Amino acid sequence: MHLDYNSRMQKPSGKDPLVSLARYSEIGFIIPAAILLGFFLGKLADYWLHTKWLYLVGLLFGAVVGFWQMIRMAMGAFKK
Repeated sequence: MHLDYNSRMQKPSGKDPLVSLARYSEIGFIIPAAILLGFFLGKLADYWLHTKWLYLVGLLFGAVVGFWQMIRMAMGAFKK
């Protein structure tokens, strides 16, 4: 007898409020995480290269990457 595992599982619906909550809370964490990561990588580069301005470059790069990821997530949500 052959049992198909996928036939018994229900597919998650996009209307589940927990799925929406997870998606929007992820946006709230991505932007600050990207900014902080860029800042700390810039501070690390400042320490290694004995400069005092690369943390600003890292901060701006992190902000751009964070907002770019937020836009990508928003566009993906509208496609579905």
